[in-house]
Amino acid sequence: MRDLKKVIAVILLIVSFFIIYFLQSNFFTWFTISKVQPNLFVIFILFVGLFTGKKLGLILGIIFGFYLDVVIGRQIGVSGIMLGIIGLAGEYLDKNFSKESKITIILMIIGSTLIYEIGSYVFSLITLDINIEILSFMKILFIETLYNVIITIIIYPLIQKLGHLLEEIFKTRNILTRYF
Repeated sequence: MRDLKKVIAVILLIVSFFIIYFLQSNFFTWFTISKVQPNLFVIFILFVGLFTGKKLGLILGIIFGFYLDVVIGRQIGVSGIMLGIIGLAGEYLDKNFSKESKITIILMIIGSTLIYEIGSYVFSLITLDINIEILSFMKILFIETLYNVIITIIIYPLIQKLGHLLEEIFKTRNILTRYF
């Protein structure tokens, strides 16, 4: 029964990814700030890593990232690597920080967005031989981070509610049955 719940939850996460992909590629193209969109994928993969654990966060981060690279990316593998790192970091952040605090979640989103964008930029500098434009990159980074934070604040109750459901399914709690 528990395995069936896990399979259904993974299927729902995959469906959620495609809904987020639709929102990212269609809806948020109308609502840009200085032509910068939020990165909903960073928020989603961090959410998966925080509430389901590092294995699923890492796996889905890599798979979804490679899908994004194939469909919309200029470089194959960069989004997969960066989203995989964020999914893996989700478990670390879960063990060391509280998910119940909105401030903590916001700080996690800021850190994840910075890791994703700086990592992607460095990979682009190395592999595509592009010009270094620090000021324009910093502007985009600041706007995207701010946008991700605003969206996270808006959907925070949904993140908490769905997160706790996923946590019940994926994370086993070891209870001692004996007293020592």
